[in-house]
Amino acid sequence: MYARVSTIQGKPQQVGDGIRQYREQVMPAVKKMAGFKGAYFLVDRKSGKEISITLWNTEKDLQASAKAANQLRAQASETVAASNPPTVEIYEVAVQP
Repeated sequence: MYARVSTIQGKPQQVGDGIRQYREQVMPAVKKMAGFKGAYFLVDRKSGKEISITLWNTEKDLQASAKAANQLRAQASETVAASNPPTVEIYEVAVQP
């Protein structure tokens, strides 16, 4: 399994907007993508930092979702008035419950 970890530094007062967008736009979109296994959306309401972790069955599935993920991430950055471009990291999931 593989994970894409995306981090966006937004404004604290817009965290609620980010949560709503993730729930209403991101989740429905990624659920339709081949190889999608799950997602987590972590927020720090005080700092405005948001971290999305999406899980993919194979590295090929993760790569196939990259274009759509880039578009969703760009929209999310606008929604939370990100101060910098988002960061994206890719990991192999080595241990899971």
